[in-house]
Amino acid sequence: MSVQERKQRERAERELLIVATARELAEQQGWDAVTTRRLAERIEYSQPVLYSHFRGKREIIGAVALQGSTELAVAVRAATAAADGPRARVAALAHAYLDFAARNPAVYDAIFRLDGGLAFAHEDTPAPLKDAFAALLETLEEVAGEGVAPGLFTETFWAALHGLATLTRAGRLPPEYTGPRVELLVDRLAAV
Repeated sequence: MSVQERKQRERAERELLIVATARELAEQQGWDAVTTRRLAERIEYSQPVLYSHFRGKREIIGAVALQGSTELAVAVRAATAAADGPRARVAALAHAYLDFAARNPAVYDAIFRLDGGLAFAHEDTPAPLKDAFAALLETLEEVAGEGVAPGLFTETFWAALHGLATLTRAGRLPPEYTGPRVELLVDRLAAV
């Protein structure tokens, strides 16, 4: 391995460490606790080293969002692949999405609530964000209904899931009724 290759590998490893540490700190204490100073202390590098990877917290949030989007897509695809039939796939998608949001609140916030400097629904939208949407679309397009644009239906269904996730987490919806809410959403929106 050349010196250049070793330096590139070390840089990539350091970047992964920064993202993992930011994510861990955010999940434990919230995003307000994630500062470049605290990250530098935790990863045992100087702040200038951290700034050589990310210009600031916004870019770190964006990196966590990209990583989380990849994980969300994997979770949704795994859940829908194990389900039999269109209705079961839609219900599995909804549960996988809501479970991801509940298990990873800081990551969910990085993807959908915080400014990570990422473009959504644009030509320059990063591939992990497009893939997370595609993971939803793959299942939802089969139940969109006659004459309904699959992308529009997916956006609407996703918005409903996002509302359920954020309202439940905020304590505005009791979590014990998540199952019936998903059933109602699937029954009313998915034309199966």
